[in-house]
Amino acid sequence: MQFTTFEFAVFFPVVVLCFYMMPKKVRALWLLLASYYFYMGWNPKYALLILASTVITYVCARFLGCIEEQKKLPRRLVMVSGLVLNLVILIFFKYFYFLHDMISDVMSLLGYTLKESRLDIILPVGISFYTFQALGYLIDVYRGDIEPEKNFINYALFVSFFPQLVAGPIERSGHLLGQIKEITRKPSWSFEKVTRGLLMMLWGYFMKLVIADRAAILVDEVFGAYFLFEGSALLFGCVLFLVQLYCDFASYSAIAIGAAGILGIELMPNFAAPFFSKSISEFWRRWHISLSSWLRDYVYIPLGGSRCSKPRHYLNTMITFLISGLWHGASWHFVFWGAIQGAMIVIGDMLSPLKNRVKEKAHIHMEVVLTFSLSVVSFIFFRADSVRDGFYYLERMVTRFDIWSLTSGNIYHMGLDTKEMGVLFGGILILFIVDWCYEKKKLYFDTLIKKQCLAVQYVAAIGLLLAIFIFGVYGQGYDATQFIYFQF
Repeated sequence: MQFTTFEFAVFFPVVVLCFYMMPKKVRALWLLLASYYFYMGWNPKYALLILASTVITYVCARFLGCIEEQKKLPRRLVMVSGLVLNLVILIFFKYFYFLHDMISDVMSLLGYTLKESRLDIILPVGISFYTFQALGYLIDVYRGDIEPEKNFINYALFVSFFPQLVAGPIERSGHLLGQIKEITRKPSWSFEKVTRGLLMMLWGYFMKLVIADRAAILVDEVFGAYFLFEGSALLFGCVLFLVQLYCDFASYSAIAIGAAGILGIELMPNFAAPFFSKSISEFWRRWHISLSSWLRDYVYIPLGGSRCSKPRHYLNTMITFLISGLWHGASWHFVFWGAIQGAMIVIGDMLSPLKNRVKEKAHIHMEVVLTFSLSVVSFIFFRADSVRDGFYYLERMVTRFDIWSLTSGNIYHMGLDTKEMGVLFGGILILFIVDWCYEKKKLYFDTLIKKQCLAVQYVAAIGLLLAIFIFGVYGQGYDATQFIYFQF
């Protein structure tokens, strides 16, 4: 079930209505049943994988709670066992073909032929998200940051809470699980949280249906036949892809945050105006915050973080981003994209003294433009079908560049006509204004609107609603574009 379907438009109001009408003591169970029903809309049998991950980490955490902290070896064995079992499930369903092809290539170099796999494995939606969330809980229990959860229903809901189940944010146990445990004691209704939640959902639908899905038409056209376009069109396509990816993923996060807020649960923010970043490292503190912080706390810092020698620090950075790239997909172009991100951060750290001297003497402040430009180029390899295609795309963009093709009207032969292009740029302008307000005031969309007078609040809500219905990409003949991060 997707947020942009008619089924969800019926499902969510029913869940909310029943949630607030039923006794508080059964609300967690109701949300758990709703979450499994939500996930089973894709493939009912894959709900067993969520249940397996839940049971494994729940049992291991309870064992950790029974073993004294002084007994480090038994505790470590229990923790490692839970991590390995979950990672085996993730690797099998997500990386089986990737590993099979890699082994096959190595065997062929040695003169052997590996038989083709007869397995028909379908990647379960959101498996990377809920697996990392469950692993984070187990590690937190092992570290002693939280106590093992005794109520299985509460913990199962933490792993499978439907608003953020399939594409995050990847929640922490100390944040989300604590709120779930308070469901039976929370007030029955909060008008403030409900209205804030509705505003976030409207903003999310605006980003998805008006901007992301409209941009996807042009981006798919360009990347699907990049060898037919001139360099300026390719540049326009890769810039628009980064905007599309941002709006697509941030829209899911906004809808998830809004839906959870209506149910009285606060989810962590996942984006913070990333295009205003002044460095690649800052970009990753603003982009996909839940994954970046997860990798920082459970991979980067345990490796030694920055509290070590410079070479080791840089190695830790590269390892973390290689894992990030592999997390995004079982393909070498994702691994290469992760390596680029890590390399840019390492090089940026090496050149930071020089950059500071240039800023002081020349008074040049182009960090935001430079960071955005580097991000645009690096994300070509995220969108391309292979590393080779990414290099071909980049080579053609540089060697066949012609700025005049953007003014000749050729831009309107890439899937969007003049009217559609105008709507797209209008939506991007609104996005820029909202992000600029966050940059200046550090207020997310719902808080920004709620701080205005009542008339402005109504105008904003009604305006977004009308924009979604009038300019949203949907209707007869339209196949709702799946959120990009569902594949991860």
